[in-house]
Amino acid sequence: MIFYVNAAAAREGNGSKEMPFKHINEAAKVAGPGDEVLVAPGIYREYVDPVNGGTEDARITYRSEQPLGAVITGAEPVDTWEPYQGNVWVCRIDNGVFGNYNPYTTFVGGDWYFAPVVRHTGAVYLNDRQLYETETLEECIKGEVYLPSWDHDFSVYKWYTEQDGDTTVIYANFQGHNPNEEKVDINVRRNCFMPSKTGVDYITFSGFDVNKAATTWAPPAAYQDGMVGPHWSKGWIIEDCEISNSKCCGISLGKYYDPENDHYFTNKHVKSPTQMERDAVCRGQYHGWLKEKVGSHIVRRCHIHHCEQAGIVGRMGCVFSIIEDNHIHNINNMQQLGGAEISGIKFHAAIDVTFRRNHIHHSTMGIWCDWQAQGTRITQNLLHDNHAPEGSTKAEGAMMCQDIFVEVGHGPTLIDNNVMLSKAGLRIATEGVACVHNLILGAFTAVGGGTDNTVNGLNQPRYTPYHIRHRTEVAGFMSILHGDDRFYNNIFVQNWPVKEAEAKEDMGFKMEDNQEVGTRVFDEYPTYEEWISWFEMDKPANMGELAQYHFSHLPVWVNGNAYFNGAKPCKNEKSNLVDETNKVTVELVEKDGHYYLKTNVYDLLGDFKDGIITSDILGYAFEPEQRFENPDGTAITFDEDYLGEHRGLSAVPGPFVSAEAAGKQLW
Repeated sequence: MIFYVNAAAAREGNGSKEMPFKHINEAAKVAGPGDEVLVAPGIYREYVDPVNGGTEDARITYRSEQPLGAVITGAEPVDTWEPYQGNVWVCRIDNGVFGNYNPYTTFVGGDWYFAPVVRHTGAVYLNDRQLYETETLEECIKGEVYLPSWDHDFSVYKWYTEQDGDTTVIYANFQGHNPNEEKVDINVRRNCFMPSKTGVDYITFSGFDVNKAATTWAPPAAYQDGMVGPHWSKGWIIEDCEISNSKCCGISLGKYYDPENDHYFTNKHVKSPTQMERDAVCRGQYHGWLKEKVGSHIVRRCHIHHCEQAGIVGRMGCVFSIIEDNHIHNINNMQQLGGAEISGIKFHAAIDVTFRRNHIHHSTMGIWCDWQAQGTRITQNLLHDNHAPEGSTKAEGAMMCQDIFVEVGHGPTLIDNNVMLSKAGLRIATEGVACVHNLILGAFTAVGGGTDNTVNGLNQPRYTPYHIRHRTEVAGFMSILHGDDRFYNNIFVQNWPVKEAEAKEDMGFKMEDNQEVGTRVFDEYPTYEEWISWFEMDKPANMGELAQYHFSHLPVWVNGNAYFNGAKPCKNEKSNLVDETNKVTVELVEKDGHYYLKTNVYDLLGDFKDGIITSDILGYAFEPEQRFENPDGTAITFDEDYLGEHRGLSAVPGPFVSAEAAGKQLW
């Protein structure tokens, strides 16, 4: 059955073509398995709370009749501004419009939030650009540049709020614009399309423009909301949508609400947030965290931008999902929110999740896989400019930047055929990673660090879980030994000069931020032959004698890589190309909205080739004893490049089969 929705209908109808509903939520109350909700172009200022789910064979589909024509927004327009002082105007909003959730009394904050808790979940927008919130009216009136912003020019547009009885008062510095003659909105609703209950399965959400919701901070041991999301359900497809201007997260594939472990550290203080992460994992099993019940979502071909925490966030509910062909950019560029949950994509427990063919840029981080990146594959993605521009200072609570961050997981985590062009390539505070056929201009950072805390002079290791292969059930917990990594057939280019290393603190960890590109940072790690010899396999096991090796670095495999512009190889690499003569240039060129790579690196590789890499060569990640393989357990042969072109009998390093392939359209 098809239900029709049209905001321009004369009155609320019955959902027929002749008498359509005016509101999508009316259709969401009655749509059942196999039904389609067809939404006409228009602006829908409502929270859509789907009541029913579909089935694997009979999905419920919500579709915009015209691509991006149906707009679901969490905002309301304001045209009652009055001049206040200079460029500042003021409006007064009756609090009744907010119901039981007032974004202008609700602060952004919680577990793993490191910035001052002074920003509200509400926001003011001028022509679809979010203004910068100030802590005082005086600051709003001054309208000065906010130096941590990635856009200094727009950072002078400010707003400030206070309460006056039952009224929210908002002051805004529009820098000479008359807000009553411009498009000005304010956040009113928390979500746009997200069921209030769990277990609403098999929904397709297609072709909508979703924007401007007052979402809350979404850490892993808390309820994770977004403007759009399945809320602990199974089998959603979110496709061909534009998702923009969420205060925190655009799409959430994340965690359910657990009243006994919701921002536990923030509210109760007495247990460490890391401990509550472990509790969240174990309690998740009780709350139905099983392959048969949760996850297996698809997010594809979406344009996600200008969100201030994450484009897509997920914790456990994201398992077994595919995130593909999305364009994600301008995430956390305002730098007014800060903490450990900020990235273009931020997933905890990306078990058997595939990230492929995404374009992520101008974000604090590109992809961050935190904890339990097991069976995770990051492939054929274009990542660039995921670092602060020159002149932007680091805000209090802000994170370091990199294209990919894999944190305290045990693998297997596979990173292959990516173009990674930012100043830091991969933050690798983890183990069990394989990097195959990537082009990397930035450094490996946090190698051998960033996992344990030193408290009162004592090391406090972070024990994190690993799982039954291709399942969610926990198989064990272990600290991070570091190593168990593989680096095959990559191209490393020292694109930025190496500066003198200085110790920096991030998330409580103090370490030197490596800027040297290449694999030399793994010189101290053993080869497999060295490592296995420690255990004297031909002798009876001696628990006391072998204990030292049970807590030593794991081996690293390195082969077939190419190094340019001073990038340094690992001392144990037997076959490589180190070019100390020629100068490699790499430039990403945008033309008519498409991106191309302009580089001479493939011309300088000459005849250097190496073998085709397979799952058998990569072997097994140590702790879970799981092979680097597909989610269905089949082997991978890396005989296709970034564009899907065939490699043949041998392989050129990097993500392209040839110089000609490298010059084709990347996005």
